[in-house]
Amino acid sequence: MNNISTYNLKWLSLNTLSLILLCILIVLSISIGVADWSWGELFSFQGGRSSQLLFVSRLPRTFAILLAGATLSIAGMILQILLRNRFVEPSMTGATQSATLGLLIMILLFPTASLLTKMSIATVSALFGMGIFVLLLQRLPKTQLLLVPVVGIIYGGIIQSISTFLAYRSDTMQMLSVWTSGDFSGVLIGRYELLWVTSILAVIAYIMADRLTIAGLGKNIATNLGLNHNRIIWIGLTIVSMITAVVVVTIGSIPFIGLVVPNIVSRLSGDQLRKNLPSVALIGACLVLVCDILGRIIIFPYEIPVSTVFGVLGTIIFLYLLYYQPRRPQLTSASNEKLR
Repeated sequence: MNNISTYNLKWLSLNTLSLILLCILIVLSISIGVADWSWGELFSFQGGRSSQLLFVSRLPRTFAILLAGATLSIAGMILQILLRNRFVEPSMTGATQSATLGLLIMILLFPTASLLTKMSIATVSALFGMGIFVLLLQRLPKTQLLLVPVVGIIYGGIIQSISTFLAYRSDTMQMLSVWTSGDFSGVLIGRYELLWVTSILAVIAYIMADRLTIAGLGKNIATNLGLNHNRIIWIGLTIVSMITAVVVVTIGSIPFIGLVVPNIVSRLSGDQLRKNLPSVALIGACLVLVCDILGRIIIFPYEIPVSTVFGVLGTIIFLYLLYYQPRRPQLTSASNEKLR
């Protein structure tokens, strides 16, 4: 009972602190930018430039950051649960690279296709790419967990090289660079609304959290509990593919989010998927907001893409989580007597 109360207290404290930090970062994100901005003009209810800038640029950009950071983190956690490996995320399973390749092929063959059609093809491509990766995993030793991300990086690099070759031959390298580097500088009203689809997918993932957790325990356990293991696995992979495709179509790929954030939350509050999803979403949104703000102020008035900033920061955080070993409490003489 004490352990449960301690866990609930940690979970509540983590979410409360994350929510407070998120509110502060939202205010900073709205305030920082090249264009002139005044909170006084906004609250004077006289309209003007600040009001127009808020609704046309600042709020859409902030919403896009929140949605991308939260849902990519959730996608990474789902993938880690289903594949039973803490060292994977969409860009390490070929999903991001496959979605980019699907988009490029659509641009080359059907340049006038609608945005919804492009998103659908990108989703199918991401799902197909992850399906091949899952088949590759079946040939790897179960005990060699670090082989999974290594194979994923090589696999994703092969797909990325195919995309680069096609883009080079078709003179679309600039377009490819937009999809491979996540950047929120071009987000305006009317250019980000597709990201709200990912919030629906996040809600579906939360509803299915228990089933996804059971499916991640293995086929035998899931079948004994009355679940169709293969169906749940493919539903989870489809959710991850759709989130990845929508983010790539809208703002480009952002690496390490789905890898770093779930590991941070698991280290702090355990492995309960349903309880961890809100924490994962909040921390993911906070980290992407931090990286976007840093990208705007490091070389102001110019910007560094958020994918570059998060690539550096995410690598440092993950290496720390990888090598840091929490101290185990020392047993006192009284504790030793109790154990005896």
